[in-house]
Amino acid sequence: MVSTEPIVERKRSASVTQNKAKVLRPFNTAEVKVLLLENVNATAIQAFKRQGYQVETCSKALVGDELIEKIKDVHVIGIRSKTKLTKQVLDEAKNLLAIGCFCIGTNQVDLHHAAKKGIAVFNSPFSNSRSVAELVIGEIICLARQLGDRNSEMHQGIWNKVSKNCFEIRGKVLGIVGYGHIGSQLSVLAEAMGMSVFFYDVLQIMPLGQAKQVETLDELLAVADFVSLHVPELEETKNMIGETEFKAMKQGAYLLNNARGKVVQIPALVQALQSGHLAGAAIDVFPTEPAANGPHFTDYPDLLSCPNLIMTPHIGGSTEEAQRMIGMEVATALTKFINEGASVGAVNFPEIDLRAIREDDKHTVRVLNIHQNTMGVLRKINEIFADHNVEKQYSDSKGDIAYVMADICDVTPDKLDSLYEAIIAIPANIRTRVLY
Repeated sequence: MVSTEPIVERKRSASVTQNKAKVLRPFNTAEVKVLLLENVNATAIQAFKRQGYQVETCSKALVGDELIEKIKDVHVIGIRSKTKLTKQVLDEAKNLLAIGCFCIGTNQVDLHHAAKKGIAVFNSPFSNSRSVAELVIGEIICLARQLGDRNSEMHQGIWNKVSKNCFEIRGKVLGIVGYGHIGSQLSVLAEAMGMSVFFYDVLQIMPLGQAKQVETLDELLAVADFVSLHVPELEETKNMIGETEFKAMKQGAYLLNNARGKVVQIPALVQALQSGHLAGAAIDVFPTEPAANGPHFTDYPDLLSCPNLIMTPHIGGSTEEAQRMIGMEVATALTKFINEGASVGAVNFPEIDLRAIREDDKHTVRVLNIHQNTMGVLRKINEIFADHNVEKQYSDSKGDIAYVMADICDVTPDKLDSLYEAIIAIPANIRTRVLY
């Protein structure tokens, strides 16, 4: 049974329970410790400080013993894509309640183990959509005009004014693989530039504008002049673009990958570019990426000599606007979870929420119980609640984890300790918090 950790409730007093303490003591937001790594945007820092939290920041990713030492006492950690929160690291995070991934992906976190420890993980799946879509439009134009190669030549003092194999993008066909938030925004921008858009997605999706959905990936590859990838990293998408898919693309087509590095097989891409079957490519993500800025991009030497290839260091969402939006979105989700127990938007956790407790609701407490999803647990919890009036209650499960949120009336201070002790005595209990 995992011991409970410090909890808070905004604008109200709250209980703190450490190591199943027999006495619940008052607690305020100033005791909540937040660690933000990898230059998380200032909007997040400001949001946490407005709550009264203690905020520590670090401009880089942390690894090994340094990360373990830093994470030991914090209640919230915010990371981007380079910090790896493995099982070993999470096991050392005794007070950790929530993780904020200030990016789209969550592959850097052991989501299953975090859930088993009652740690909710939040990310920002939408806030950088426009930034990525605009980058792709820029890449399409650069590839069509061979701007990358001309720029490199000019930096070497070479004047090479050519028009052969340089094209306008108007009238060309863009094929989008994955028609989610980024893919659909890209679709609208591309049509505004005069392109025709086809897309492939495993779901049937209502297209925007004049875009048309095709039934198979092969059908898309056969008609597209430009193929842009916008899929998550799943078992089904790993290595989805390889030698067979490149051969299925039109002679002289272009590939753009701003999705996940493991979606494209790099050796096959190199061969397709060097043979001339592809006229160019733009790659913003790679199967393995350096953990810090500097001269560390050494894993793919064969890419360096490929013609008309744009390579960027995973900057698809790296705009001031996107980072501000990500900071606000993730920080808001984290503070609602800490302050109110709301888990809407959690990627590894049941998503539940209840309206806030009113300030005039005296002797009303909010019980937040995370437990193993086994038979009979909810019945035991409700038996404990039977001596009180349950004002509102919501429960849900996801995989092995279940989450119950309940507002209980008429819980006087002398009854608070016994209520808490009874709940944590349930064998399936993972973590229990009581807000009041």
